[in-house]
Amino acid sequence: MRLSRFVTSTSVVCGVAGFLAGCATPNGAGTGTAAALPRVGAAANASERVLYSFSGGNDGGNAATGLVSDGHGNLYGTTVVGGKYTCGTVFKLTPQASPPWSETVLYNFGCFSDGKNPHGGVTFDPKGNLDGTTVSGGSGPSCGSYGCGVVFALTPSTENVLHAFVGGRDGFGPGGGVTFDAAGNLFGTTPDGGTHSQGVIYEVTPQRHERIVHTFTGGNDGSVGSLGLLLLASGSLYGVTEEGGAHSAGTVFKVSRAARRWKLNTLYAFKGTPDAASPYGGLAADAAGDLFGTTYYGGVNGLGSVFELRHNANGGYRERVLYSFKGGADGSSPTSTLVLAGSNLYGTTSAGGGSCGCGTIFRVSATSGAETVLHEFGSGTDGAYPYYGLTKGGNGAFYGTTVAGGSSGQGTVFEFKP
Repeated sequence: MRLSRFVTSTSVVCGVAGFLAGCATPNGAGTGTAAALPRVGAAANASERVLYSFSGGNDGGNAATGLVSDGHGNLYGTTVVGGKYTCGTVFKLTPQASPPWSETVLYNFGCFSDGKNPHGGVTFDPKGNLDGTTVSGGSGPSCGSYGCGVVFALTPSTENVLHAFVGGRDGFGPGGGVTFDAAGNLFGTTPDGGTHSQGVIYEVTPQRHERIVHTFTGGNDGSVGSLGLLLLASGSLYGVTEEGGAHSAGTVFKVSRAARRWKLNTLYAFKGTPDAASPYGGLAADAAGDLFGTTYYGGVNGLGSVFELRHNANGGYRERVLYSFKGGADGSSPTSTLVLAGSNLYGTTSAGGGSCGCGTIFRVSATSGAETVLHEFGSGTDGAYPYYGLTKGGNGAFYGTTVAGGSSGQGTVFEFKP
């Protein structure tokens, strides 16, 4: 099942992973057996607090977004719906002495040529603008009146559409964040479209020219670009596909320039349970070049995993499952990109945890694979379903979002201190 296809639907209030887990309402209980299993570990001194609860009105709703921070501690992200025209926003949160933080809507999407329903958040480009994507809107004729999505740049004075997808070979419905190289070229993926209708990796130059870096075939190269950011290292792009590969369980890939063209190499093809399967988040890397990520399915219990691809002297990679989620209080079905802090990996699960199965914050040792549950969502108004993981702040805290929950059931921005 393509996660990215479901993410484009704003009718599922609790979002994709909640939908797959049987969620019915933002504050409702999941229908799975998650609460029946024991907790693996818990951190006694960790604390989570909600910095802002979205109302679903002019301030936005459904914060299916990663967060970025500037040098002053302000946080930036997107909401899928809400805003002046109900088609989503770009927002800024300014720190206050105590919650709630002050929210400013920087842009209201107008639903048409400027884009509709942004997912995944924004990235600072080399000029300090905020760049991102929308899953619909724009001028693509192949997607009917909804449009095929856009890449946008938000300056202090206006929003500029850098590329409007047309729904053919250039892909459509991007719905994820973007990555920049030193020359200011922008890179991202789409879950659909392309020559084989399996998604693409695309590039948009500073001159607003779009190029196709790779068209997924659905074969050994994988299919369906993920929700996570592409990782740029030493001039190459690293990422994952949700499906395809030799075992139809997704892949990890590397794309490198060869003369004037790009070449994709599959670094690993997931095999499915007891191996990992279906990675939805992006990749994290350590100083040795080892790669880490999460998968929605697979692992020993089939409920998702944390995996490592260890780099060897010959340039290849060896995969191991660091941790297999058990469901229940332990959490399940992660869709997040991991954050590496010291020898530990921090992330979120989209399901499991407390009685409502609203997700968790976890820590996994990058060496031993030992896991600790740091927070279970769904208690009161602390939020529900944290899909996009965590962003590390300069004060040692982590920041993230939930797509539901909060005081109005429309999602939150939260702070977590281990």
